[in-house]
Amino acid sequence: MSNTGTAATASLVDECRGVLFVYSDGSIVRLPKPSFSVPVHDDGSVVWKDVVFDPVHDLSLRLYKPALPVSTKLPIFYYIHGGGFCIGSRTWPNCQNYCFKLASELQAVIISPDYRLAPENRLPAAIEDGYMAVKWLQAQAVANEPDTWLTEVADFGKVFISGDSAGGNIAHNLAVRLKAGSLELAPVRVKGYILLAPFFGGTVRKKSEAEGPREAFLNLELID
Repeated sequence: MSNTGTAATASLVDECRGVLFVYSDGSIVRLPKPSFSVPVHDDGSVVWKDVVFDPVHDLSLRLYKPALPVSTKLPIFYYIHGGGFCIGSRTWPNCQNYCFKLASELQAVIISPDYRLAPENRLPAAIEDGYMAVKWLQAQAVANEPDTWLTEVADFGKVFISGDSAGGNIAHNLAVRLKAGSLELAPVRVKGYILLAPFFGGTVRKKSEAEGPREAFLNLELID
């Protein structure tokens, strides 16, 4: 739990999905686990570990790969979690289950990074963190003593970057920044981007925002 003030003496101003609470004195309480209960489906076919990619901001990513030995190098697939830039984590069970499935069915190395969340960290902090997570991969590709857990199986020439919701927005911004061919990441080469229901907001409401039902999971009140 994070607490940037004395929330006990202040009134609740806003909350998000029973995880994030903002109080009138500016304090913020953030619970470490989601409000929903989802079991983790780890059948042993995929192995994983956590790695710090940004020690300055204490940010980690989670690596996944098939447990059985492979005869060829595997493509690398980034999955950036969603959560409206406010909630979510690589450690949440829904994220972990999705990455297990990706690693197993795609036969790929999966990289799932965390990023700094709002309101403690305003944009473009999350986008910069996504960029740093990709630069970490480049550093591994050229390092004299890389993490062999990754480099022995990963094909740095076949990288794909995906994300859902806010993560899709980060993936979009990475595509704009890195441009076609991702030359600045050499020898890492991004082959494509997959945006899963990407979250984009603006000052003018879209029709789907203005007319969306209140009972929807992502209703107008939550988006605002």
